[in-house]
Amino acid sequence: MTPARQCPVPMIRHYRLSRIEAGRLSRLAWPILGAQLAQMGMGTLDVAMSGHVDATALAAVSIGSSVWLPIMVAFIGILMGLTPIVAQHVGARDWAAVRPALHQALWVAGVFGTASAVGLYLASDWLLALFAIPPEVAALAGAYLRAVAFGLPAVAAYETLRFYSDALGHTRASLLFALLGLGVNAVANAVLIFGGPGLVAAFGPNLLPGLAGLPALGAVGCGIATTISMWTMLIGLFVYTRWHGAYAPARIGPAWHAPAVLPIGEQLRIGVPIGVSLFSEVSLFTAITLLLAGYGEIVVSAHTVALNFSALLFMLPLSLGMALTVRVGQARGRAKFRHARFIAFNALALAMGVALVLDAILIFGGPYAVGLYTDNTAVRQLAVQLLLIATIYQFSDAAQVALAGALRGYKDTRVLMWVTLVAYWPVGLGSGHLLAAGVDGLFTGLGVYGYWIGLIAGLSVAAMLLLLRLTWVSRPVRRQPI
Repeated sequence: MTPARQCPVPMIRHYRLSRIEAGRLSRLAWPILGAQLAQMGMGTLDVAMSGHVDATALAAVSIGSSVWLPIMVAFIGILMGLTPIVAQHVGARDWAAVRPALHQALWVAGVFGTASAVGLYLASDWLLALFAIPPEVAALAGAYLRAVAFGLPAVAAYETLRFYSDALGHTRASLLFALLGLGVNAVANAVLIFGGPGLVAAFGPNLLPGLAGLPALGAVGCGIATTISMWTMLIGLFVYTRWHGAYAPARIGPAWHAPAVLPIGEQLRIGVPIGVSLFSEVSLFTAITLLLAGYGEIVVSAHTVALNFSALLFMLPLSLGMALTVRVGQARGRAKFRHARFIAFNALALAMGVALVLDAILIFGGPYAVGLYTDNTAVRQLAVQLLLIATIYQFSDAAQVALAGALRGYKDTRVLMWVTLVAYWPVGLGSGHLLAAGVDGLFTGLGVYGYWIGLIAGLSVAAMLLLLRLTWVSRPVRRQPI
C-alpha cells in the first residue's frame, strides 16, 4: 500500500469515539448546568430583594446564608454518594437494586436534614454570637435562620431524588424543578419580604386585590420563602418520579424499604468524603473573605465581585464533572473498564477546552461583567486584575473538578477527600496567607493578590494529585475493546 492510500484507522476511530462521548456527556451536563445556575439564582434573588428593604435586612440575609449554606453543602455532598451507586446498578442493568439504594439514601437524607434543621433552629443565636455582629443584625439573622431551618429536611430529600434522577441519565428533571424553585422563590420573596405595601407600590392598588393588608416580613419573609421553595421542589420532583416513564425500569420491588446497615454504610463510605471535600472548598473561600476583612472595603468588594463572577463560570466545568460521575459509573457497572477510562480522560480533554473558553470570557468579558456589579472605579479596576489572575487557574480548576467527577464514578472518594483537604488548606490557604502577609526581610506582602496566587497553587496541586490517582484507579485490569 502506498503512503497516499494509508488510512490512520485507529486515529479516526478514536476521534469519532471522542466526539460521540463528548456529545453524550454534554447532553447530560447541560441540564445540570441549568439547574446549578437556577439554584445560584435563588441565592442572588434573596440578596438582591432583601437589599431593597434596608441595609440591616441585607446584612442579616447575607450573614445567615453564610451560616446555613455550608451546612447544606456538607450533607448534599454526603447524599451525592448515591449517584455512583445507582449509576453502577444502571450500567449493570441490575434494576432491582436501584429502588432499595434510593430508599436507603432517603433514610440518610432524613436523618441529616432533620438533624441540621433542629441544630440550626436551636443554635442559630449561639452560632451568630461567635462573630462580632451588631445586635440588631444578629437578631434578624437568627430569625431568618430559624425560618430557613424548616426547609432543610425538604432540600435533603429533594437532592437525593435529584441525584437519583441524574444517575438514571435523566438530568432534565434537575433543570425542571430547579427552575420551578427559582420561580416560586421569586414570587414568595416578593409577597413575604415586601408585603402588601410593597406589592401595591410596585404593581398598583388594583393589580393584586386582597393583598394590600399582608405584612412586610423583610429578612424573615426571605427565610420563609426559601423554605416554601424547598418544599415545592421536593413535592414536585417526588410526584414527577412517580409518574414519568424515565423511572419505570427502576420501579421494581417493594414501595419502601426499612433502614439496612450495609447499604447505608456504603452510602456513608462514599458520601461522607464527598461532603468533607465540598465543605472544605466552601469554607476555604469563606476563610479567605474573612482574612481579607482587614484590608478595607475596596479589597473585600473587589474580591467578592471577582469571586462571584468566576464562581458563575465555574458552573460549566462543575456540571461536566457531575455528568462524568454518571457516565463513568454506568460504564463501570457494565464492566467496561477500558471504556470507563476512555470516558474519564476524554472528559478531561473536554474540560481543558472549556477552560480555554472561560479564559477568553474572563479576558474579554471580565471588564464588562464587573461593571454590572459596581460603579466604583477602584473596585472595578482591582476586580478586573483579580480576574486576570483567575485565568491562570482555570485549567487546573477545570481539571480537578473533572478528575473528581471521574473518581466519584469509580466510588473512589476517600483519597479525593484527603487530596482536597491538603491542597486547599495547607497549600492553597497556607501559601496564600504567606504571600499576602509577606515575610520580614524577604519580601513584601502581596495582599489580596497573594491569596489568589495561593488558589492557583492549591488547585494545581489538587489537579496533579487527582490525575495520579485516576491514572492508578482506572488502570486496565483486562484486555477489552473500548
